[in-house]
Amino acid sequence: MVKSKTQSKKPNTIQKRIITALLMLPVVICALWFGYPYVDILALLVGILLSWEWSSMVPSRRPAVYFGAYVLSLSVSIFVYSTHAIVLTIIFTTLFAYLKSLKEKENFLLTLGVPYISIGVGAMMWMYHDIFTYAPYNFYMTLWFLLMVWSMDVGAYIVGSNLKGPKLAPSISPNKTWSGLIGGILLAVAVSEVFFHILAAYKLIRIDGRTEMIFAVLAGLVAGVSQIGDLIESAIKRHLGLKDSSNLIPGHGGVFDRIDGLVFAAPLVYFLFAYALWYF
Repeated sequence: MVKSKTQSKKPNTIQKRIITALLMLPVVICALWFGYPYVDILALLVGILLSWEWSSMVPSRRPAVYFGAYVLSLSVSIFVYSTHAIVLTIIFTTLFAYLKSLKEKENFLLTLGVPYISIGVGAMMWMYHDIFTYAPYNFYMTLWFLLMVWSMDVGAYIVGSNLKGPKLAPSISPNKTWSGLIGGILLAVAVSEVFFHILAAYKLIRIDGRTEMIFAVLAGLVAGVSQIGDLIESAIKRHLGLKDSSNLIPGHGGVFDRIDGLVFAAPLVYFLFAYALWYF
């Protein structure tokens, strides 16, 4: 029996994804554990790559100008510890990108790159430094957030590819299913429960039943929002006629393809911990 090209390529793609993930995971965990400046430098590098991808995949006359605007706003979001300075930089850089791209075909996307990258990547650092603050609490809680998004991706892939069923958003991403969405959310909730039970068992944190329930709900919320971020990225790529944001990561596509859920969910988590959860 002759295998189709799709069948022969699929295992190779999965192997590349596993190998790449195993290489990247220790880098992320080590950066989170050792904290400043390693985690900030990693965030900057990821943000620079994301800025390069965005300015490259969205057609324009002068991509270097938009790349510079994205990196400037991103750098302030990560390294400047002043809310006023960050907000003003994002506003003025967004205005600059908008005015600069008025004659461009993709005016909206070129402008969107500023707040999307700055707030998305910046929010992860604001969580790490401002909300969770003290080591190793910042490590555990930021890792929890990352695990929720990764669980969504893994659960959606495993459940969706096996159960299939009704499509989630066929016009945007034909491979995503409702079963995958539900599977990803359930896995995120399960991983959250196991994560906190392990930390509590080793007396690394103290958590009561009510707080555990709140985090279970948050896990499902983070997972669902990260899936929305994934769909938004798919819609952008479909609009631009692209399959991947780039080919930087073997088996995964580009940086945007890997962290679309993270950068979309991070501002929500930051807002919840900074303002909303105090009322519960």
